[in-house]
Amino acid sequence: MPLNLAQKKELVAELANVAAKAHSLVAAEYAGLTVGQLTELRRKARTSGVFVKVAKNTLVRRAVDGTGYECTKEQLTGPLLYAFSTEDPGAAGRLVKEYAKANDKLKPKLVSIGGKAYPASHVDVLASLPTRDQALSMLLSVLVQPATMLVRVLAEPATQVARVINAAGQAKAA
Repeated sequence: MPLNLAQKKELVAELANVAAKAHSLVAAEYAGLTVGQLTELRRKARTSGVFVKVAKNTLVRRAVDGTGYECTKEQLTGPLLYAFSTEDPGAAGRLVKEYAKANDKLKPKLVSIGGKAYPASHVDVLASLPTRDQALSMLLSVLVQPATMLVRVLAEPATQVARVINAAGQAKAA
């Protein structure tokens, strides 16, 4: 069913709003997927914080004007599914990569993050990015490590004294 002008404007505004706030974009070819498979993909996307939309490329080109995804405009050809990561940068990559393993009809076409467009092979790189919680835990471990090492260094002389006293006590007992 074709969209009228008002619906097209509404769709472009919605996509522009999402693109302005999104961390990354993955565009994938979806030809051959059934409606049930697309519905399952959308359900997984909602739970992982990914905005998934199938739209005409001309409308998406207008929506990404003035955003960090403007660099992808020339590569938007053919029937594409657009996955925008709204919560964490790697979510769209993980979603598409995981779903493409089970359904060979879904083929990533391009990845965009940080105002640059990358080929489909970069979906693996995007998917390997840590989640927010993982990144925070890695940062915390880096911050805690110097304090831990300081405590170990400061405790070592006392530990050595305890070992010497223990060894002397064992030598007297023997």
